[in-house]
Amino acid sequence: MQTVMVNASASYPVHIGEGLLDRAGELIADITKSRRCAIVTDSSVGPLYGGRVRDSLEKAGFACLVYTFPAGEQNKNLSTYGNILEFLAQNKLTRSDFVIALGGGVTGDMAGFAAATYQRGVDYIQVPTTFLAASDSSVGGKTAVDLEAGKNLVGAFHQPKMVLCDTDTFRTLPGDTFADGMAETLKHGLIADADFFETLTDGANPPVDMMVRKNVEIKSAVVREDEFERGTRKLLNFGHTLGHAIEKISGFSVTHGHAVAIGMVLACRAAERLGYSPAGTLERVVRANEMYRLPTECPYTAEQVYDAATGDKKRDGGSIDVVVLERVGQARTVRLDMEGLRTFVEAAL
Repeated sequence: MQTVMVNASASYPVHIGEGLLDRAGELIADITKSRRCAIVTDSSVGPLYGGRVRDSLEKAGFACLVYTFPAGEQNKNLSTYGNILEFLAQNKLTRSDFVIALGGGVTGDMAGFAAATYQRGVDYIQVPTTFLAASDSSVGGKTAVDLEAGKNLVGAFHQPKMVLCDTDTFRTLPGDTFADGMAETLKHGLIADADFFETLTDGANPPVDMMVRKNVEIKSAVVREDEFERGTRKLLNFGHTLGHAIEKISGFSVTHGHAVAIGMVLACRAAERLGYSPAGTLERVVRANEMYRLPTECPYTAEQVYDAATGDKKRDGGSIDVVVLERVGQARTVRLDMEGLRTFVEAAL
């Protein structure tokens, strides 16, 4: 087991390794005096891992409730969020109890938001079961649900007490789902660590635990500097402004990682054409996406993407920040007004 400490407004460990689901009880017992919890999971992950986590917790002396919701981004909404809260309330969870988010990014976001708001905030623990969630969304304290108007428009910052990442769970992931995590992994290298990006793209096939650890280290450093996304943390949105637009247009049939992969290509193309990034950056991002079987083409028009992007949560009044690469391993934000965003999107497509 490897452990990375995240130091934000609250410090917590991220444990990474094989077989950790069966150690969940003992590891969680070390960080909480509570012995009652609610496991929140979805209909895909629950049948695979819910029983193992519950057994481990009960052996360690915990009383566990389990709430299972229908899997899918389309269910990451206020209705499901409300149902989770009702479940916690009807089962009389108290402020001294805690929530466990068992699943991918959708589960982590919703269970985390429920924990952030139930009785004005209870503890929660992230147990990500996808490469994407382990490498990105489980760390940093962002929790949210979607509205029809856009992705993650209702949420809160609420840091977990611990992240428990059992890399064995990645073995059950379909290829496309694992590739979602590679999109965020490539992003971290592109914005913050050129050597890591080179390792990912030199054909060496790096071990998954190393990639998770490096992702967590990069994100932890950013969160430590800017927990509430007022400055440096915005760089983590590389590929996301247009990526979220693509998700929304598709009705979330394009997954988050695939949308971000396309968004990174679009951002690089626009940045090169508009002089924000040096020539050759786009080519390297396209090659990296192709290496990991990620998409490189946007199926939507510039007008569709622009219209969806204007509703992004990163918009600030009449302006929005987009992230561009100064070079591989270094990024910066560019603030655009709405006409500038239109020009950026048209250059991207």
